[in-house]
Amino acid sequence: MKKIGFLSFGHWSPAPQSGTRSGADALLQSIDLAVAAEELGADGAYFRVHHFARQLASPFPLLAAAGAKTKRIELGTAVIDMRYENPLYMAEDGGAADLIAGGRLQLGISRGSPEQVIDGWRYFGYVPEEGKTDADMARRHAEILLDLLRGEGFAQPNPRPMFPNPPGLLRL
Repeated sequence: MKKIGFLSFGHWSPAPQSGTRSGADALLQSIDLAVAAEELGADGAYFRVHHFARQLASPFPLLAAAGAKTKRIELGTAVIDMRYENPLYMAEDGGAADLIAGGRLQLGISRGSPEQVIDGWRYFGYVPEEGKTDADMARRHAEILLDLLRGEGFAQPNPRPMFPNPPGLLRL
């Protein structure tokens, strides 16, 4: 065996018998779990991302916090549904979390699976292009993300910016 880690769904319930009664509990306990797993010698801490459910939903603040509290363990997602994602924000937020974690971030992405609500991505402001499916939209979001992660410039700089720009097209 090369590596071992854990996957957390981050379930929480306000029920009196629950040890994880709120979203805050789920997030804070997830950070503590990553720290404890690292102390025990585990190699990875991965978190599921589920919208519209009493589970973990916004991974980047969690990954950044876990990255700040750990030193060695790999941190990641399993998986982010790209139908719900703005790839530019994702690149920035993921990049910031990776910087805080010292380059230990590993993102798992998908085109999605059945969710808690019908067409939940629509509530996030995303609609497939005419004649395309939600899976096509997820693939397009993933393609944009991968292009951004390659680090090539794509944005035209303002000739009179507030702060000086480097030469060429700008990148995130």
